[in-house]
Amino acid sequence: MAISRKDWVLILPALALLGLGAWMEVIAPRFMGSAWSVFVAARFLRWVAVLLLAVYAFKRRSLTPWIFVAMVAGAEIGFDAPNFAVHLRVFSDIFLRLIKTIVAPLILATLIVGIAGHGDLKGIGRIGIKSLIYFEVVTTLALGIGLLAINVSRAGVGLAMPPAAVAEAGITVPPPTHWDDFLLHMFPENIAKSVADAQILQVAVFAIFFGVALATLSEAKRAPLLRLCESLSETMFRFTNIVMYFAPVGVGAAMAYTVGHMGLGVLINLCKLLLTLYGALALFAVLVLLPVALLFKVPLARFLRAVAEPATIAFATANSEAALPRAMEQMEAFGVPRRIVAFVIPAGYSFNLDGSTLYLAVASIFVVQAAGLHFSIGKQLLMMATLVVTSKGIGGVSRAALVVLLATAATFGLPTEPIFVILGVDALMDMARTMVNVVGNCLASVVIAQSEGELGKEKPSAVVLEGAEA
Repeated sequence: MAISRKDWVLILPALALLGLGAWMEVIAPRFMGSAWSVFVAARFLRWVAVLLLAVYAFKRRSLTPWIFVAMVAGAEIGFDAPNFAVHLRVFSDIFLRLIKTIVAPLILATLIVGIAGHGDLKGIGRIGIKSLIYFEVVTTLALGIGLLAINVSRAGVGLAMPPAAVAEAGITVPPPTHWDDFLLHMFPENIAKSVADAQILQVAVFAIFFGVALATLSEAKRAPLLRLCESLSETMFRFTNIVMYFAPVGVGAAMAYTVGHMGLGVLINLCKLLLTLYGALALFAVLVLLPVALLFKVPLARFLRAVAEPATIAFATANSEAALPRAMEQMEAFGVPRRIVAFVIPAGYSFNLDGSTLYLAVASIFVVQAAGLHFSIGKQLLMMATLVVTSKGIGGVSRAALVVLLATAATFGLPTEPIFVILGVDALMDMARTMVNVVGNCLASVVIAQSEGELGKEKPSAVVLEGAEA
Protein backbone atom coordinates (compact mmCIF):
# COMPACT_ATOMS: atom_id res chain seq x y z
CA MET A 1 0.00 0.00 0.00
CA ALA A 2 1.60 3.23 -1.18
CA ILE A 3 2.02 6.23 1.12
CA SER A 4 -0.43 8.94 0.03
CA ARG A 5 0.01 12.70 0.14
CA LYS A 6 -2.25 12.84 3.19
CA ASP A 7 0.05 10.40 4.94
CA TRP A 8 3.08 12.57 4.20
CA VAL A 9 1.27 15.48 5.85
CA LEU A 10 1.63 13.54 9.11
CA ILE A 11 4.94 11.77 8.48
CA LEU A 12 7.08 14.76 7.40
CA PRO A 13 6.17 17.00 10.39
CA ALA A 14 6.73 14.01 12.70
CA LEU A 15 10.21 13.42 11.29
CA ALA A 16 10.98 17.14 11.49
CA LEU A 17 9.89 17.28 15.14
CA LEU A 18 11.94 14.18 15.95
CA GLY A 19 15.00 15.75 14.37
CA LEU A 20 14.43 19.10 16.08
CA GLY A 21 13.85 17.42 19.44
CA ALA A 22 17.04 15.38 19.08
CA TRP A 23 19.00 18.51 18.06
CA MET A 24 17.68 20.48 21.06
CA GLU A 25 18.65 17.71 23.49
CA VAL A 26 22.03 16.71 22.08
CA ILE A 27 23.50 19.68 20.23
CA ALA A 28 21.68 22.81 21.40
CA PRO A 29 22.96 22.66 25.03
CA ARG A 30 26.48 23.22 23.71
CA PHE A 31 25.39 26.67 22.55
CA MET A 32 22.43 27.47 24.81
CA GLY A 33 23.57 25.92 28.07
CA SER A 34 21.98 22.95 29.81
CA ALA A 35 18.73 24.74 30.68
CA TRP A 36 16.05 22.45 32.10
CA SER A 37 13.42 24.08 29.88
CA VAL A 38 15.38 23.11 26.75
CA PHE A 39 15.31 19.42 27.69
CA VAL A 40 11.59 19.55 28.54
CA ALA A 41 10.79 21.26 25.24
CA ALA A 42 12.91 18.74 23.31
CA ARG A 43 11.12 15.77 24.82
CA PHE A 44 7.73 17.39 24.34
CA LEU A 45 8.45 17.85 20.63
CA ARG A 46 9.53 14.24 20.25
CA TRP A 47 6.37 12.94 21.92
CA VAL A 48 4.25 15.14 19.66
CA ALA A 49 6.09 13.46 16.77
CA VAL A 50 5.25 10.01 18.19
CA LEU A 51 1.60 11.09 18.46
CA LEU A 52 1.55 12.20 14.80
CA LEU A 53 3.04 8.86 13.75
CA ALA A 54 0.40 7.07 15.82
CA VAL A 55 -2.34 9.00 14.00
CA TYR A 56 -0.77 7.94 10.69
CA ALA A 57 -0.66 4.29 11.82
CA PHE A 58 -4.29 4.45 13.00
CA LYS A 59 -5.38 5.77 9.60
CA ARG A 60 -3.50 3.03 7.73
CA ARG A 61 -4.99 0.25 9.89
CA SER A 62 -2.00 -1.95 9.12
CA LEU A 63 0.43 -3.75 11.41
CA THR A 64 3.63 -2.46 9.81
CA PRO A 65 3.09 1.25 10.64
CA TRP A 66 2.27 0.34 14.22
CA ILE A 67 5.56 -1.55 14.50
CA PHE A 68 7.41 1.58 13.31
CA VAL A 69 5.52 3.70 15.85
CA ALA A 70 6.22 1.20 18.62
CA MET A 71 9.91 1.21 17.74
CA VAL A 72 10.09 5.03 17.94
CA ALA A 73 7.99 5.21 21.10
CA GLY A 74 10.01 2.44 22.75
CA ALA A 75 13.29 4.19 21.95
CA GLU A 76 11.88 7.43 23.39
CA ILE A 77 10.73 5.70 26.58
CA GLY A 78 14.10 4.01 26.95
CA PHE A 79 15.87 7.34 26.54
CA ASP A 80 13.56 9.43 28.74
CA ALA A 81 12.92 6.89 31.52
CA PRO A 82 15.57 4.14 31.42
CA ASN A 83 14.80 2.85 34.92
CA PHE A 84 11.16 2.31 33.98
CA ALA A 85 11.98 0.99 30.51
CA VAL A 86 14.05 -1.96 31.74
CA HIS A 87 10.96 -3.32 33.51
CA LEU A 88 9.05 -3.52 30.23
CA ARG A 89 11.09 -6.51 29.14
CA VAL A 90 8.35 -8.86 30.37
CA PHE A 91 6.20 -7.86 27.39
CA SER A 92 8.94 -8.68 24.91
CA ASP A 93 9.45 -12.01 26.71
CA ILE A 94 5.74 -12.79 26.33
CA PHE A 95 6.01 -12.12 22.61
CA LEU A 96 9.08 -14.35 22.42
CA ARG A 97 7.27 -17.22 24.13
CA LEU A 98 4.31 -16.93 21.77
CA ILE A 99 6.60 -17.00 18.75
CA LYS A 100 8.52 -20.01 20.09
CA THR A 101 5.31 -22.05 20.31
CA ILE A 102 4.98 -21.73 16.52
CA VAL A 103 8.43 -23.06 15.61
CA ALA A 104 8.11 -26.86 15.53
CA PRO A 105 4.56 -27.30 14.14
CA LEU A 106 5.08 -24.64 11.47
CA ILE A 107 8.33 -26.12 10.14
CA LEU A 108 7.00 -29.67 10.41
CA ALA A 109 3.79 -28.98 8.48
CA THR A 110 5.22 -26.70 5.78
CA LEU A 111 8.09 -29.06 4.95
CA ILE A 112 5.84 -32.12 4.73
CA VAL A 113 3.34 -30.29 2.52
CA GLY A 114 6.13 -28.83 0.38
CA ILE A 115 7.60 -32.28 -0.31
CA ALA A 116 4.54 -34.52 -0.43
CA GLY A 117 2.01 -32.02 -1.79
CA HIS A 118 2.93 -32.64 -5.43
CA GLY A 119 2.27 -36.36 -5.36
CA ASP A 120 4.67 -39.16 -6.20
CA LEU A 121 8.24 -37.86 -6.24
CA LYS A 122 9.06 -40.14 -9.18
CA GLY A 123 6.14 -38.65 -11.09
CA ILE A 124 7.46 -35.13 -10.72
CA GLY A 125 10.27 -36.18 -13.00
CA ARG A 126 12.81 -34.03 -14.71
CA ILE A 127 11.13 -30.71 -13.90
CA GLY A 128 11.15 -31.48 -10.18
CA ILE A 129 14.82 -32.47 -10.17
CA LYS A 130 15.83 -29.39 -12.14
CA SER A 131 13.79 -27.15 -9.85
CA LEU A 132 15.23 -28.56 -6.64
CA ILE A 133 18.81 -28.34 -7.93
CA TYR A 134 18.21 -24.75 -9.07
CA PHE A 135 16.61 -23.83 -5.73
CA GLU A 136 19.48 -25.23 -3.69
CA VAL A 137 22.20 -23.62 -5.82
CA VAL A 138 20.59 -20.17 -5.78
CA THR A 139 19.71 -20.18 -2.07
CA THR A 140 23.23 -21.35 -1.21
CA LEU A 141 24.64 -18.42 -3.20
CA ALA A 142 22.25 -16.14 -1.30
CA LEU A 143 23.59 -17.48 2.00
CA GLY A 144 27.16 -16.90 0.82
CA ILE A 145 26.50 -13.30 -0.21
CA GLY A 146 24.73 -12.59 3.08
CA LEU A 147 27.59 -14.14 5.05
CA LEU A 148 30.15 -12.09 3.14
CA ALA A 149 28.18 -8.85 3.52
CA ILE A 150 27.73 -9.06 7.31
CA ASN A 151 31.37 -10.05 7.85
CA VAL A 152 32.46 -7.01 5.84
CA SER A 153 30.08 -4.51 7.46
CA ARG A 154 30.36 -6.00 11.00
CA ALA A 155 27.06 -4.28 11.80
CA GLY A 156 26.61 -6.10 15.12
CA VAL A 157 30.03 -5.27 16.56
CA GLY A 158 29.75 -2.82 19.44
CA LEU A 159 26.29 -3.98 20.45
CA ALA A 160 27.62 -6.53 22.96
CA MET A 161 25.35 -7.02 25.94
CA PRO A 162 26.67 -6.14 29.38
CA PRO A 163 27.70 -9.17 31.46
CA ALA A 164 24.73 -8.57 33.74
CA ALA A 165 22.32 -9.00 30.87
CA VAL A 166 23.92 -12.26 29.83
CA ALA A 167 23.75 -13.61 33.37
CA GLU A 168 20.15 -12.43 33.71
CA ALA A 169 19.17 -14.24 30.53
CA GLY A 170 20.87 -17.41 31.70
CA ILE A 171 22.83 -17.73 28.47
CA THR A 172 25.59 -20.27 28.28
CA VAL A 173 27.84 -20.81 25.29
CA PRO A 174 27.96 -24.53 24.46
CA PRO A 175 31.33 -26.26 24.13
CA PRO A 176 32.72 -26.67 20.60
CA THR A 177 30.90 -29.37 18.67
CA HIS A 178 32.77 -31.67 16.30
CA TRP A 179 31.26 -32.33 12.89
CA ASP A 180 30.38 -35.91 13.77
CA ASP A 181 28.56 -34.82 16.96
CA PHE A 182 26.63 -32.22 14.98
CA LEU A 183 25.75 -34.75 12.26
CA LEU A 184 24.46 -37.22 14.86
CA HIS A 185 22.50 -34.48 16.62
CA MET A 186 20.65 -33.68 13.37
CA PHE A 187 18.75 -36.98 13.51
CA PRO A 188 15.93 -37.34 16.07
CA GLU A 189 15.52 -40.34 18.29
CA ASN A 190 12.07 -39.23 19.44
CA ILE A 191 10.11 -36.63 17.46
CA ALA A 192 8.00 -35.64 20.48
CA LYS A 193 11.17 -34.97 22.47
CA SER A 194 12.62 -32.96 19.58
CA VAL A 195 9.48 -30.81 19.45
CA ALA A 196 9.44 -30.32 23.22
CA ASP A 197 13.13 -29.38 23.29
CA ALA A 198 12.73 -27.02 20.30
CA GLN A 199 15.36 -28.94 18.33
CA ILE A 200 14.22 -27.47 15.03
CA LEU A 201 16.90 -29.14 12.93
CA GLN A 202 15.77 -32.56 14.14
CA VAL A 203 12.17 -31.61 13.40
CA ALA A 204 13.17 -30.54 9.88
CA VAL A 205 15.04 -33.79 9.21
CA PHE A 206 12.06 -35.81 10.45
CA ALA A 207 9.75 -33.75 8.21
CA ILE A 208 11.93 -34.39 5.15
CA PHE A 209 11.92 -38.18 5.66
CA PHE A 210 8.21 -38.13 6.51
CA GLY A 211 7.38 -36.04 3.44
CA VAL A 212 9.33 -38.35 1.12
CA ALA A 213 7.64 -41.42 2.65
CA LEU A 214 4.22 -39.80 2.33
CA ALA A 215 4.86 -38.87 -1.30
CA THR A 216 5.51 -42.52 -2.19
CA LEU A 217 2.09 -43.69 -0.95
CA SER A 218 -0.95 -44.05 -3.16
CA GLU A 219 -3.24 -41.04 -3.50
CA ALA A 220 -5.95 -42.64 -1.35
CA LYS A 221 -3.59 -43.24 1.57
CA ARG A 222 -1.65 -40.00 1.16
CA ALA A 223 -4.58 -37.61 0.91
CA PRO A 224 -5.90 -37.75 4.52
CA LEU A 225 -2.50 -37.10 6.10
CA LEU A 226 -1.68 -34.45 3.52
CA ARG A 227 -4.94 -32.64 4.26
CA LEU A 228 -4.13 -32.83 7.97
CA CYS A 229 -0.68 -31.32 7.41
CA GLU A 230 -2.14 -28.63 5.13
CA SER A 231 -4.69 -27.76 7.80
CA LEU A 232 -1.99 -27.68 10.46
CA SER A 233 0.15 -25.46 8.26
CA GLU A 234 -2.72 -23.05 7.60
CA THR A 235 -3.63 -23.02 11.30
CA MET A 236 -0.05 -22.17 12.30
CA PHE A 237 0.05 -19.38 9.71
CA ARG A 238 -3.16 -18.00 11.20
CA PHE A 239 -1.73 -18.50 14.70
CA THR A 240 1.30 -16.49 13.61
CA ASN A 241 -0.92 -13.74 12.23
CA ILE A 242 -2.75 -13.52 15.56
CA VAL A 243 0.50 -13.43 17.53
CA MET A 244 1.83 -10.69 15.24
CA TYR A 245 -0.93 -8.38 16.50
CA PHE A 246 1.04 -8.33 19.73
CA ALA A 247 4.21 -7.45 17.79
CA PRO A 248 3.99 -3.65 18.30
CA VAL A 249 3.83 -4.19 22.07
CA GLY A 250 6.69 -6.69 21.99
CA VAL A 251 8.82 -4.52 19.69
CA GLY A 252 8.12 -1.35 21.66
CA ALA A 253 8.95 -3.05 24.95
CA ALA A 254 12.09 -4.62 23.47
CA MET A 255 13.28 -1.29 22.08
CA ALA A 256 12.53 0.50 25.36
CA TYR A 257 14.46 -2.15 27.31
CA THR A 258 17.34 -2.11 24.85
CA VAL A 259 17.75 1.67 24.77
CA GLY A 260 17.19 1.96 28.52
CA HIS A 261 19.76 -0.76 29.18
CA MET A 262 22.33 0.01 26.49
CA GLY A 263 21.66 3.57 25.34
CA LEU A 264 20.82 5.07 21.94
CA GLY A 265 24.04 3.74 20.40
CA VAL A 266 22.06 0.62 19.43
CA LEU A 267 20.34 2.63 16.67
CA ILE A 268 23.66 3.03 14.86
CA ASN A 269 23.95 -0.76 14.65
CA LEU A 270 20.38 -1.02 13.35
CA CYS A 271 21.11 1.43 10.53
CA LYS A 272 24.25 -0.53 9.64
CA LEU A 273 22.25 -3.78 9.62
CA LEU A 274 19.55 -2.29 7.38
CA LEU A 275 22.10 -0.94 4.90
CA THR A 276 23.96 -4.27 4.95
CA LEU A 277 20.82 -6.21 4.04
CA TYR A 278 19.71 -3.87 1.26
CA GLY A 279 23.23 -3.78 -0.16
CA ALA A 280 23.49 -7.58 -0.01
CA LEU A 281 20.09 -8.02 -1.72
CA ALA A 282 21.13 -5.61 -4.49
CA LEU A 283 24.41 -7.51 -4.84
CA PHE A 284 22.50 -10.80 -5.04
CA ALA A 285 20.27 -9.41 -7.81
CA VAL A 286 23.28 -8.21 -9.82
CA LEU A 287 25.65 -11.13 -9.23
CA VAL A 288 23.18 -14.04 -9.22
CA LEU A 289 19.72 -13.27 -10.66
CA LEU A 290 20.94 -11.13 -13.56
CA PRO A 291 23.61 -13.63 -14.75
CA VAL A 292 21.05 -16.47 -14.48
CA ALA A 293 18.59 -14.51 -16.60
CA LEU A 294 21.26 -13.73 -19.18
CA LEU A 295 22.54 -17.32 -19.19
CA PHE A 296 19.08 -18.68 -19.99
CA LYS A 297 18.36 -15.87 -22.48
CA VAL A 298 15.38 -14.49 -20.55
CA PRO A 299 13.98 -11.34 -22.24
CA LEU A 300 14.82 -8.97 -19.39
CA ALA A 301 12.66 -5.95 -20.24
CA ARG A 302 9.53 -8.06 -20.73
CA PHE A 303 10.27 -10.10 -17.62
CA LEU A 304 10.70 -6.98 -15.48
CA ARG A 305 7.37 -5.62 -16.74
CA ALA A 306 5.67 -8.93 -15.96
CA VAL A 307 7.15 -9.23 -12.46
CA ALA A 308 6.67 -5.57 -11.48
CA GLU A 309 3.14 -5.95 -10.11
CA PRO A 310 3.63 -9.08 -7.97
CA ALA A 311 6.92 -7.64 -6.72
CA THR A 312 5.17 -4.42 -5.71
CA ILE A 313 2.44 -6.36 -3.90
CA ALA A 314 5.09 -8.39 -2.07
CA PHE A 315 7.01 -5.26 -1.05
CA ALA A 316 3.91 -3.43 0.17
CA THR A 317 2.42 -6.34 2.11
CA ALA A 318 5.69 -8.03 3.19
CA ASN A 319 3.87 -11.29 2.44
CA SER A 320 4.90 -13.64 -0.37
CA GLU A 321 1.54 -15.42 -0.45
CA ALA A 322 -0.27 -12.15 -1.13
CA ALA A 323 1.56 -11.97 -4.47
CA LEU A 324 1.26 -15.68 -5.34
CA PRO A 325 -1.92 -15.63 -7.51
CA ARG A 326 -0.76 -12.60 -9.48
CA ALA A 327 2.76 -13.99 -9.89
CA MET A 328 1.41 -17.26 -11.32
CA GLU A 329 -0.93 -15.42 -13.65
CA GLN A 330 1.79 -13.06 -14.90
CA MET A 331 4.27 -15.88 -15.50
CA GLU A 332 1.71 -17.88 -17.46
CA ALA A 333 0.95 -14.78 -19.53
CA PHE A 334 4.72 -14.35 -19.97
CA GLY A 335 4.84 -17.74 -21.69
CA VAL A 336 5.60 -20.28 -18.97
CA PRO A 337 3.34 -23.36 -19.37
CA ARG A 338 0.74 -23.72 -16.64
CA ARG A 339 2.01 -27.12 -15.46
CA ILE A 340 5.49 -25.63 -14.87
CA VAL A 341 4.09 -22.52 -13.16
CA ALA A 342 1.85 -24.68 -10.96
CA PHE A 343 4.81 -26.71 -9.74
CA VAL A 344 7.78 -24.34 -9.66
CA ILE A 345 6.32 -21.24 -8.00
CA PRO A 346 4.46 -22.99 -5.13
CA ALA A 347 7.46 -25.29 -4.56
CA GLY A 348 9.69 -22.23 -4.57
CA TYR A 349 7.72 -20.84 -1.64
CA SER A 350 9.17 -23.67 0.42
CA PHE A 351 12.55 -24.20 -1.23
CA ASN A 352 13.55 -20.99 -3.03
CA LEU A 353 13.21 -18.07 -0.62
CA ASP A 354 16.30 -16.21 -1.79
CA GLY A 355 15.64 -12.96 0.08
CA SER A 356 14.67 -14.62 3.36
CA THR A 357 17.66 -16.98 3.17
CA LEU A 358 20.05 -14.08 2.62
CA TYR A 359 18.41 -12.20 5.49
CA LEU A 360 18.86 -15.17 7.82
CA ALA A 361 22.58 -15.31 7.01
CA VAL A 362 22.96 -11.60 7.75
CA ALA A 363 20.79 -11.63 10.88
CA SER A 364 22.30 -14.77 12.44
CA ILE A 365 25.88 -13.47 12.19
CA PHE A 366 24.64 -10.06 13.42
CA VAL A 367 23.42 -11.84 16.57
CA VAL A 368 26.82 -13.53 16.96
CA GLN A 369 28.61 -10.18 16.63
CA ALA A 370 26.16 -8.42 18.96
CA ALA A 371 26.70 -11.12 21.59
CA GLY A 372 30.42 -10.35 21.55
CA LEU A 373 31.24 -13.87 20.33
CA HIS A 374 33.73 -14.96 17.69
CA PHE A 375 32.67 -17.78 15.39
CA SER A 376 35.34 -19.26 13.16
CA ILE A 377 34.67 -19.51 9.43
CA GLY A 378 34.04 -23.22 9.95
CA LYS A 379 31.38 -22.60 12.58
CA GLN A 380 29.77 -19.87 10.47
CA LEU A 381 29.57 -22.30 7.56
CA LEU A 382 28.05 -24.88 9.91
CA MET A 383 25.42 -22.31 10.85
CA MET A 384 24.77 -21.64 7.15
CA ALA A 385 24.38 -25.38 6.54
CA THR A 386 21.78 -25.43 9.33
CA LEU A 387 19.94 -22.54 7.72
CA VAL A 388 19.89 -24.35 4.36
CA VAL A 389 17.57 -26.91 5.98
CA THR A 390 15.64 -24.83 8.52
CA SER A 391 14.90 -21.93 6.14
CA LYS A 392 12.66 -24.11 3.98
CA GLY A 393 8.96 -23.39 4.17
CA ILE A 394 9.01 -19.92 5.79
CA GLY A 395 7.42 -17.97 2.95
CA GLY A 396 3.80 -18.37 4.00
CA VAL A 397 3.50 -15.48 6.43
CA SER A 398 4.99 -12.10 7.19
CA ARG A 399 8.08 -12.12 9.41
CA ALA A 400 8.09 -15.96 9.60
CA ALA A 401 11.90 -15.78 9.22
CA LEU A 402 11.91 -14.64 12.85
CA VAL A 403 10.85 -18.15 13.83
CA VAL A 404 13.84 -19.71 12.09
CA LEU A 405 16.21 -17.07 13.45
CA LEU A 406 15.11 -17.78 17.02
CA ALA A 407 15.47 -21.51 16.44
CA THR A 408 18.99 -21.06 15.01
CA ALA A 409 19.98 -18.88 17.95
CA ALA A 410 18.78 -21.58 20.36
CA THR A 411 20.65 -24.29 18.43
CA PHE A 412 23.97 -22.41 18.67
CA GLY A 413 23.50 -21.08 22.22
CA LEU A 414 23.09 -17.42 21.18
CA PRO A 415 21.22 -14.76 23.19
CA THR A 416 17.79 -13.56 22.10
CA GLU A 417 18.22 -9.87 23.02
CA PRO A 418 19.91 -8.92 19.71
CA ILE A 419 17.01 -10.56 17.85
CA PHE A 420 14.62 -8.20 19.60
CA VAL A 421 16.85 -5.33 18.54
CA ILE A 422 16.50 -6.55 14.93
CA LEU A 423 12.71 -6.48 15.32
CA GLY A 424 12.94 -2.68 15.43
CA VAL A 425 13.75 -2.56 11.70
CA ASP A 426 12.45 -5.99 10.72
CA ALA A 427 9.44 -4.52 8.92
CA LEU A 428 11.73 -2.56 6.59
CA MET A 429 13.90 -5.62 5.99
CA ASP A 430 10.88 -7.88 5.52
CA MET A 431 9.54 -5.81 2.62
CA ALA A 432 12.80 -6.03 0.66
CA ARG A 433 13.49 -9.71 1.30
CA THR A 434 9.88 -10.67 0.44
CA MET A 435 10.11 -8.82 -2.88
CA VAL A 436 13.33 -10.69 -3.72
CA ASN A 437 11.58 -13.98 -2.78
CA VAL A 438 8.81 -13.33 -5.31
CA VAL A 439 11.12 -12.11 -8.09
CA GLY A 440 13.41 -15.10 -7.53
CA ASN A 441 10.55 -17.59 -7.80
CA CYS A 442 9.15 -15.94 -10.93
CA LEU A 443 12.60 -16.12 -12.52
CA ALA A 444 12.91 -19.78 -11.46
CA SER A 445 9.74 -20.69 -13.35
CA VAL A 446 11.01 -18.93 -16.49
CA VAL A 447 14.43 -20.63 -16.22
CA ILE A 448 12.91 -24.10 -15.85
CA ALA A 449 10.57 -23.47 -18.81
CA GLN A 450 13.49 -22.20 -20.89
CA SER A 451 15.62 -25.22 -19.98
CA GLU A 452 12.78 -27.48 -21.12
CA GLY A 453 12.50 -25.54 -24.38
CA GLU A 454 8.87 -24.70 -23.60
CA LEU A 455 8.97 -20.97 -22.92
CA GLY A 456 6.38 -19.30 -25.15
CA LYS A 457 5.29 -22.60 -26.72
CA GLU A 458 1.96 -22.84 -24.87
CA LYS A 459 -0.60 -20.12 -25.52
CA PRO A 460 -2.00 -18.65 -22.29
CA SER A 461 -5.75 -18.75 -21.79
CA ALA A 462 -7.84 -15.68 -22.58
CA VAL A 463 -8.69 -15.23 -18.91
CA VAL A 464 -4.99 -15.16 -17.94
CA LEU A 465 -4.15 -12.66 -20.66
CA GLU A 466 -7.08 -10.47 -19.64
CA GLY A 467 -5.94 -10.50 -16.02
CA ALA A 468 -2.31 -9.78 -16.93
CA GLU A 469 -3.28 -6.83 -19.10
CA ALA A 470 -5.70 -5.37 -16.57
